[in-house]
Amino acid sequence: MDNTFLILSLFLPRVALIIFYFIHAIPQNNVPFIGEALLTVFLPRVLVLIYIADILGTGSVWFWIHLAAALIVYSGSGKYYKKKFRKNQN
Repeated sequence: MDNTFLILSLFLPRVALIIFYFIHAIPQNNVPFIGEALLTVFLPRVLVLIYIADILGTGSVWFWIHLAAALIVYSGSGKYYKKKFRKNQN
């Protein structure tokens, strides 16, 4: 797996997946195309985690870094919108 893909997908997963798709550099995987398309649109970090788990395994440092980033992003995004929604009601 390319280090450029791993670093770029850590910060911009959807952009990284689209760029690497168009340059035909998506890693070999077991995910069907429709699954790749849907996960790229709705849950790109999950797709990157699947790629890393398939190729590098779950013992890889990259897997744990991406998992931590996904947990931070998915757990913190709801707080932002709740706070914004409460400001608009007042």
